[in-house]
Amino acid sequence: MPEERWGTGMGVGTSRAPGVRDAHHAPASRCGDLAELGIDPDDLPDGLVIADEHGRVICFNAAATRITAVPAADAMGRRLERVLPLEDLEGRRWWQLTDPYGGLAIRVRQPERNLLLPGGREILVSARYVRTRPTGPIRRVVVCLRDTEARRRTERSHAELIATVAHELRSPLTSVKGFTATLLAKWERFTDDQKRLMLETVDADANRVTRLIAELLDISRIDSGRLEVRRQPVDIGAAVGRHIQAYVAAGQPADRFLLRMEQPLPALWADPDKIDQVLSNLLENAVRHGEGTVTIEVMPSVSPREGEEACTSVTVSDEGPGIPEESMNRVFTRFWRGSKRGGTGLGLYIVKGIVEAHGGTITVGRARGGGAEFRFTLPVGAPAYLQ
Repeated sequence: MPEERWGTGMGVGTSRAPGVRDAHHAPASRCGDLAELGIDPDDLPDGLVIADEHGRVICFNAAATRITAVPAADAMGRRLERVLPLEDLEGRRWWQLTDPYGGLAIRVRQPERNLLLPGGREILVSARYVRTRPTGPIRRVVVCLRDTEARRRTERSHAELIATVAHELRSPLTSVKGFTATLLAKWERFTDDQKRLMLETVDADANRVTRLIAELLDISRIDSGRLEVRRQPVDIGAAVGRHIQAYVAAGQPADRFLLRMEQPLPALWADPDKIDQVLSNLLENAVRHGEGTVTIEVMPSVSPREGEEACTSVTVSDEGPGIPEESMNRVFTRFWRGSKRGGTGLGLYIVKGIVEAHGGTITVGRARGGGAEFRFTLPVGAPAYLQ
């Protein structure tokens, strides 16, 4: 929480002596006591512990009870270091190290750090020292407690991303290294056909690494909100047709694909490269993980958002086993895989980011034939600078 709020919120459960003003106290019109703002300390999302000038706890809110498992009734009136017997990650007692009441008189706070409760539970702790005047004696010690679970989830996500990238890079790079080393050492022993086969394998593996790097860059831009969309007119029907032709040329039977288009379609302004990326991913999922006919429907639709008149919707469905109901809400998260048949599990996360960067929406459900059905909707119309 901002420091100026803590500086003026010390009066929870206490009264202020006439004429005494907290150091660095913001005007009452800006902050005021929590009670004056109509805020109950138990409504705060973080743990709040306040100790008076003698080091005894005068406020212990519900979040602090939840985080520490110490009932508020047991905490009130007790010494702060006994209510919160915190240790750092090296086993040193935190209150002895920081010594808020007897330490440096110029110190006004302790930055957030990871500390341990009895039993080894890790929490995030920060503190503010409120003095009667600059460099004066401590009037209040305000401690903020936070659970580390959200941060741990983020750290786990990053660790999973690193592990996935390492795994996906190892196989193609091992192949590239093996074939190039073999060709360099024994070039004269191989026929031209054998050399071509090795070089084609190296080329395919290099493309695989390139795709993975592109996915990582897309994730970085999506997470940071920096995914650029360069809009221009897009013929969505022709784009779908190109992807179908590519699959047929690669050996898929032509009758496996069914394209339905409702004309006329409204003019669509979008980033053609990114729309190709969305279509490629959805069709690849349907071909690889689905069964039977892959149906693509392109039609005008009404925008799900108020104020937008027209949209173009694209639906990709198959006749396979579909996605289990319990997995529907995880389809667009990182590392979700519909089967054990390879992939990084990043594609649908990127698809959702691209569609939403265009101002569109994407949903997943069960197709009429029982398979998976993905439907994304894009707003149409020229950009504002062309209108």
